[in-house]
Amino acid sequence: MEAGNRKLIRPNIVAGKEPMNSPRREVQTKKIVPPDQTNAENFYYMKQMQAKTPMVVVLKDGEVLEGIIEWYDKCCLKFNREGAPNLLLYKANIKYMYKAGS
Repeated sequence: MEAGNRKLIRPNIVAGKEPMNSPRREVQTKKIVPPDQTNAENFYYMKQMQAKTPMVVVLKDGEVLEGIIEWYDKCCLKFNREGAPNLLLYKANIKYMYKAGS
């Protein structure tokens, strides 16, 4: 077979691109996903634990507890109380908390 006069067809790369300010070009900006945790809660618990700050915890059912936060994790607090048993409180059951004497 005879190799004829074949012409290689290549598209012009510059011609294929649209200008940056073209109305057809849409600006795609990725939305930044907010972090799962801001660490503000962790900072607050650590500060109260280190200072052994007396805390008042009000549960969703209205029960009021006084004591000191011993440790915490993602879903629980260990709450030490004087003259009463220590408690493991689920964070989901806490309505709010504040420093005792505030």
